[in-house]
Parts: sequence; structure tokens; C-alpha cells
Amino acid sequence: MVDETHLVPDLGSLLSTAPADSIVSRTVYAGEHVKVTLFAFAAGQELSEHTASQPAVLHVLKGQGRLRLGSQSSAAGPGTWAYMPAHLPHSVHAETELTFLLLLLKGAEPKS
Repeated sequence: MVDETHLVPDLGSLLSTAPADSIVSRTVYAGEHVKVTLFAFAAGQELSEHTASQPAVLHVLKGQGRLRLGSQSSAAGPGTWAYMPAHLPHSVHAETELTFLLLLLKGAEPKS
């Protein structure tokens, strides 16, 4: 099965800002090879350290935050882009309102 074309003219229109003390998300696209989710974090919110069974790409669209990828911690702002291999411990902390796109790459498991 081949993923179909899917166009979103304005990602910002899909998700309002996160209410205080919350994180909201919306699935933008779920296909055979990729699942795309838009996240909005209120300032001060955090997604604690976890791993994913599949590789992922995170792209910050708005706001300022901090990403921990494995043992590396770095500032993240608009335009920050990160590839995360499967099983990499990672976390996200929003210093201001933070919006990012997460692409979970299905069937892209590393070969042993």
C-alpha cells in the first residue's frame, strides 16, 4: 500500500495554543510509513525522558525549549530539527509556549 498525498496548507490552524499547565497534540497524518503529530506545550511543561521503538524526526515550529537527546542537552527554537534513532532516550522541556512537529518513521527500524 502506498501513502496517499496529503496537504495541510497551514499547520498553525490545526492546533490552538496549549492551555496553562497542559500539552495538547493532534495527529496531522497517519500513513503506512509515517505518523505525523503536531504538539503544543504550555510554558514550563515537559515530556519526561522516554524512548520510541521507531526512529523519529522532531521539528520545532514556534517557541523556545530544551531537548535532551541521549546524553546531549541543547536549546531548541524555531527551525531546530532533530533525527532520533529508535530506542534513543529523549525528553522535551518548554521554556515558553512550544510547538513542534513529530514524525514517527514506521518500518524504518535499523538493520542489525
